[in-house]
Parts: sequence; C-alpha cells; structure tokens
Amino acid sequence: MSLPADTGANIDARAGVVRDAKVISLITMAHFVSHLHALLLPPVFVLVKDSFGVGYTEIALALTGYNIVSALLQTPAGFLVDRIGPRIMLTGGLLVATTATAMVALLPGYWTFIAAYALLGVANTVYHPADYSILSSVDGKRIGKAFSIHNFSGYAGFGAAPAFMITCTALWGWHGAYLAASLLALCAAVTLMAAGHILPKAPRRPVPAAKNAETKDGKVGWDLLLSAPILRNLFFFLCLGMANGGIQTYSVVSQQVMFGTPAAISNIALSGFLLMSAAGVLLGGVIADRTEHHGRVAAIGFACTAVMTILMGWVALPGYALILVMSVGGVLNGMIQPSRDMMVRAVTPPGSFGKVFGFVTTGLNLGGMVAPLAYGWMMDHGQPQMIYAVVTLFILLALVTAITRRKPEGSLHGLARAGS
Repeated sequence: MSLPADTGANIDARAGVVRDAKVISLITMAHFVSHLHALLLPPVFVLVKDSFGVGYTEIALALTGYNIVSALLQTPAGFLVDRIGPRIMLTGGLLVATTATAMVALLPGYWTFIAAYALLGVANTVYHPADYSILSSVDGKRIGKAFSIHNFSGYAGFGAAPAFMITCTALWGWHGAYLAASLLALCAAVTLMAAGHILPKAPRRPVPAAKNAETKDGKVGWDLLLSAPILRNLFFFLCLGMANGGIQTYSVVSQQVMFGTPAAISNIALSGFLLMSAAGVLLGGVIADRTEHHGRVAAIGFACTAVMTILMGWVALPGYALILVMSVGGVLNGMIQPSRDMMVRAVTPPGSFGKVFGFVTTGLNLGGMVAPLAYGWMMDHGQPQMIYAVVTLFILLALVTAITRRKPEGSLHGLARAGS
C-alpha cells in the first residue's frame, strides 16, 4: 500500500516552519548579544569604579547615559524599521555595538567610557523595534512561542554576562572582557549579513492600520503612539525598567553591604535569577499560546517576584537560600515576558510593530535613566534596603497596570494573533 504524496499545502506548511525557525534563530542570536552587552558593567562594577577612582554614582552615569540615548532614539528607530526594513537596522545596530564596546576596551579615560556607553545606547535603540517587527512575520499559531524564545535568548544573555565577564576579566582584565564582547557583536553582525536574506524586507507600501475599538479611526504614527492603550503599555514597561534596574544592577553590592553576603554567592544568585528567568519565558510562551488572559499570567508572576524582593531586602538569607529564592523568582518573572509582549501585540495594528514596540519599550530606558542614579545614590548614602522598597513598589504598580488594563475586542485579539 503506497503512502499518499505530500500535498502542496503540507509542503508549504513545512517550508513555513523551516522559514520561521531560521528567522527566530537569527533574531535570538542578536537578542542574546544585546542583553549580554546591557549587563557587561555590573559584574565588574567595583573594578571599573576603582580603576577610574570615582564613586558608584559616577559609574552609574554611564548606564544613565546609555538609557537616555536609548529613550530619545528608540521610537525614531522604530519608525525607521517600519520604513527601511528591520534587517538593515539590526545589522547596523550590531556594528555600532561592536564599535562602542571596542572603545571601552581600547580608549582610556572616564569620559571616553561615558561616551562609549552613550554610543552603546544608540545600538540598543535598534533591537526591540527590529526584533519584534521581524517576529511579527512568524505564523500566528507560533507567535507566542516565538516571543518566548526571543525573550529566552535575552535572559540567557543576561545570565551569561556575569560568567562571561568574570571569566574574561580573570584572563585578560576588564578591558579585555569588553574587547571580547565587541568581537561577539561583530560575529553576530557578519552572520546577519551572510544569512539575513531570510528576514522580511521593508514593505513597498504602507500597511493600512486596523480599525477597531482600541485604535479608533485607523490611527497611525504619533496618533497611535499617544493613544491610551499604548501609553498604558509605556508605563507598564517603565515600571519593569525601575524594578529590573534594582535587582540586576545592585543586588550583588547591596547584599554584601546589608548582610555581608560574599560577592561570589550573590553573583551566582543573580545568574540563577537571570538563567531561570530564561527558562521561565519558555514556559510563558506555551501559556501565552493557550490563554487570552495575559494580564492574569503577568499578575501571578509579579506577585511572586514581589515576595522574592521582600525576602531579599529584609531577611538575611543564607547563601543557598538566596540562590534558591532568586532562582524560583526568576522562573516566575520570566513567565511574565511572553504575555507582556502579547499584551502589546493585542493593541498594535499590522504595519506598526516597529514603531509601537520601539515606543513602549522606551519605558525600559526611561526606568533605566532614573534607576542607576537613584539606586546608586541610595548605596552611596548607606541606604541599600531602600532599593528593595522601591523595587517592590514598582513591581506592584506593574501588577496593578496588568490586571486593570482594558481588554481588546475579540476582533482585535484575533487580528493581533493572526496578523503578520
């Protein structure tokens, strides 16, 4: 008995799966590098501070400059992504990141260090609008998982950063570690140049905006970005930026000051938080494809992350307990991320993914502008516990924003999940 020949539909379906897998692989590579670059400084914070002979606040100025530039330019970068295409923008961003990290490694001086981080902020403006614009071309049945794999690669980059920097610093010093990070970005850029033909190109004509209850009258451009649903998501990302700025940048030094926790233990706990967040986003991707209640998923994750933060700030945890608490918190924190992205996608018309995701993720940079200086000031003035109080406040604000958001109409939800 002969097997039936493949139909054209089956062949097309398999080709679509292969194409989507290639697209996701390229984007996750770039996202991994971008997140690793974002967390290069915290593992060597003290070494860099001592090298320049300045305080925590002065070194934190580099992160503030990075986020100011990102906040100012990320939305324009989103418009460019929608106009000239995400592949060109993404490759260019990786080349700019290569230059910025090479500057830190090879050019001396505190102010050169600050300028290099500002340039790294320029590179950072490209990643979110380009990545999400490209991922929105993935088949709607796989979009939740695509977002989760994308976020997984980012958290994997975060989680790899401490080990990467500590290992490279032990071998070549902190300048050599930055040079290694530069070469990593260059390799990613070359890969995109060689294999990026699979990525979607700029549209030849504008895609009409969806007319629906959330984006009335077919809003596009700034009318769309300044609409209530998009501004609400901007605030949501701002809360995330303020919360993440405390945990990721200051958990190691604050635990040492408050409880005498060895830096090695705190770094393992931070890596556990970030790596388990990476695992959590894979779980979150499966959940995001199986539920429309993304706000509820986010609320559960935020509530558990708030408990983790309270324990870190007010309980002298033994080393093993700190690692366990931060790792479990990381899983639940990661679970939020795909639902977070689906919440944004649900209010975004086709053809506007670059500008919308560029705009709302600017909230992360706005939080990043304030968080390093605010938390650095608390450290310099002997108030590390206040970091955890502020982080908890912003986690709870994000929780409230998620559970009280207006639900999209059914037609919009279906469009958002199926659109490409």
